[in-house]
Amino acid sequence: MAMDSQVGTGLPDLDRLLRGLIPGDNLVWQFDNIEDLAPFVPPYCQRGLDEGRNVVYFRFADHAPLVPSALPVRVCELRPDQGFEQFIMAVHQVLHESGRFAYFVFDSLTKLAETWYSDRMLGNFFRLTCPYVYDIESLAYFPIQRGCHSFHALTPITDTAQVVLDVHRHREQIYLYPNKVEHRYSPTMFMLHAWEPDGFSPVTESSTTAEILTSMPWSGSDFERLREGIWNRSLSQAADTWDAVKQGKRSTDEARTALKTVLRMMVSHDPRILNLAEKYLTLEDVLRIGKRVVGTGLIGGKAIGMLLARAMLKKADDRWANLLEPHDSFHIGSDVFYSFLVENGCWWMRQKQRDAATFLDGLQEVRRRIIMGPFPKYIEDEFAEMLAYFGQSPIIVRSSSLLEDNYGNAFSGKYESVFCANQGSHQKRLADFLAAVRTIYASTMSEKALRYRAQRGLLEQDEQMSLLVQRVSGSRYGHSFFPHVAGVAYSRNPYVWSQYIDPEAGMLRLVFGLGTRAVDRADDDYTRIVALNAPERRPETGFEQVRQHSQRKVDVIDLEANQLTAYQFVDLVSQCQDLPLHLFASPDEELARRPEARGLAPHATSVLTFDELLTETPFVPDMRQMMSILQASYGCPVDVEFTANAFPKAGYRINLVQCRPLPILADATLSELASHVPEQDRVLQASSAIIGRSRSVSIDRVVYIVPSLYGQLPMGDRYALARMIGRVMHPKESPAPETVMLIGPGRWGTQSPSLGIPVSFHEIDRASVLCEVVAMREDLVPDVSLGTHFFNDLVEMDILYVAVFPSRPQDDCNFEFFESCPNRLTDLIPEAEPWASVLRVIDVPWSQDDSRRLELHADTHRQNLLCYTTDQT
Repeated sequence: MAMDSQVGTGLPDLDRLLRGLIPGDNLVWQFDNIEDLAPFVPPYCQRGLDEGRNVVYFRFADHAPLVPSALPVRVCELRPDQGFEQFIMAVHQVLHESGRFAYFVFDSLTKLAETWYSDRMLGNFFRLTCPYVYDIESLAYFPIQRGCHSFHALTPITDTAQVVLDVHRHREQIYLYPNKVEHRYSPTMFMLHAWEPDGFSPVTESSTTAEILTSMPWSGSDFERLREGIWNRSLSQAADTWDAVKQGKRSTDEARTALKTVLRMMVSHDPRILNLAEKYLTLEDVLRIGKRVVGTGLIGGKAIGMLLARAMLKKADDRWANLLEPHDSFHIGSDVFYSFLVENGCWWMRQKQRDAATFLDGLQEVRRRIIMGPFPKYIEDEFAEMLAYFGQSPIIVRSSSLLEDNYGNAFSGKYESVFCANQGSHQKRLADFLAAVRTIYASTMSEKALRYRAQRGLLEQDEQMSLLVQRVSGSRYGHSFFPHVAGVAYSRNPYVWSQYIDPEAGMLRLVFGLGTRAVDRADDDYTRIVALNAPERRPETGFEQVRQHSQRKVDVIDLEANQLTAYQFVDLVSQCQDLPLHLFASPDEELARRPEARGLAPHATSVLTFDELLTETPFVPDMRQMMSILQASYGCPVDVEFTANAFPKAGYRINLVQCRPLPILADATLSELASHVPEQDRVLQASSAIIGRSRSVSIDRVVYIVPSLYGQLPMGDRYALARMIGRVMHPKESPAPETVMLIGPGRWGTQSPSLGIPVSFHEIDRASVLCEVVAMREDLVPDVSLGTHFFNDLVEMDILYVAVFPSRPQDDCNFEFFESCPNRLTDLIPEAEPWASVLRVIDVPWSQDDSRRLELHADTHRQNLLCYTTDQT
């Protein structure tokens, strides 16, 4: 290709050696000492200035400046320690502003890998930045220190760059060794060249070439160290430090310094999490974790929450070392996710998610690319090695993103977790595992996850997906695999259904079998709610209600079908030998006396109550201590997910699989509700199932679904109505009403429109009060879904939940009042007129000259709620 005289290095001899530069060239300079580049950079910058080009110096390393301060170039000070996303977006913004034919100089790229502890992320940076420079027909100098990087950085850099040059200094002589010059060639171009006063001369004597090159360490001579890259090399250095400390050769201060380094590299950048990690994890603990990381990068919020909680318990009381079921989890580092996106062409699509105006654009295409995208062979090999460790034991692949399960951001149910039965041939198990990983990666691009991030102002924050791979806790019974007990625990109980319940003692939501039924809202089943200070007390009264509201279905891993399956409890236990059923089920004596029950096995007339587990074993005191320790350690309420398995001679063991801060706000200070509120002013009152923070507020808007008309809608129309409710709850008007109360029949967020209103949570996330009226079916009880992802969303958004039972004397809903108030639906959405009879939007005050207001007083401790009108004149 002909030499382009319009651009150049500023050194005519170098231009002749390279046969000129081409607009779009990215030049990588490999060096041993950064000072060896000093003769090359100033002439290059001066050439750009002489041509009237924009010349930009990206300054981010701590070495001496490459560009003299006397040159009038634009200097962009950057902070790589603020994260990859912020850094690369800042660089790309400057590239965009500089326009075509600009000249760019970067500090040593090695600093980026050191800061991010990741050769992979350096490779990703180059793969995304080099083509940008090429597209805008500019030039860029990228220095990188030789012998410091693995193939994870070097391969994408050398593959993507147009020009790669090695700079050597030997006996005070500068030598240049072109490794790659794309689209240009000369017979001597790829020889070692000496920089003489009269230009670059090829070194033709083999002895001289060998002397110069052998004076430098060849990277291949230390292949294993370089293959590891900066992340693993830093881990090895920390391990060496720990060994030396144990031998008394180094101080504990050095171990503490090494611990801080490895924590930032592998655990978190959040100061609050780092403080906890430094307090409860030792360097030895973290090194042990590092040996179980596939790839490199951070292990994410869910993983560190689990690890910290276990360490907190063991530090508080030695007996937890035996009471906790051991874990042998693996972690897939965050860099694997990011590299997967870059290699499969998803990165630029993902950048749209940083913009509130475009964050939902193109989701289908980017998810398709993720689901169909291949992994590099070396990553698949590491996955295969991990699967060989687990054999054919069932595993679960869980999301563990950088922002997940941290203070203030739970991400409950926003990302996927996937069970792998892990049966079949090695190829089949690997294919299933890869599909699980892709499913979770794709869930980062789901609408519910992105809406959550948008609502919480997290779109611009660096969010990368690590994965936690855990052995499923439980035992095999026939072809079914499941734990005896699973559930969710809160250190603070938000549901005080009795005066004898202490909210500070905490609560449990228990299920038999896999914990999916504890965290997912089941429309056709129930769970056991336990107040830890009064485990024998239940919200139900009488065994008839206990029977009606007990768990009937059990989630298990079916090893023959190679999938997650739900069985009827009575059918499952008939196949399970040696199951300690007495701990979990109680005989239904009334049912056993019925004629149709004669001849049935005892389990066929049993009800899942967990009574003996709760009253005849130390399980409740142990769980109460667990939650107390964790809350004290975190300094705030927490929620955990756990399993437990009973053993004939060893009691039981608890497997703590997740722990995170629970963002419960303090109750408002309530005055005594005036008992003389006139009956005619009361429009809604409830006396049970009131969950959330106590409060006394004025209601600005009521969104009311008429129960009698909703029950007559065809099922398809109920879905359409749910979408319309979502539009009503996210109005374009400004300002939007501050306090909105949603009132509807049956269950909000149900998957079954016959049981309630099938909205997604993001459609109603601007509600302040969520009211479920038992008005569709007498046998349909609102699901007090403590511990589920749905409930965690309510807590995180500070939404008050209330169930109203109009048939009970203490409860009431004045349907006539809500159905006679002016309806503003069509004012907000004119095309919603067909829904105006069933969907009512009631603004308060009702008109400009109306002095009445709608007040709500909710006392969750006393379990009473009253909504009433009052005249403000």
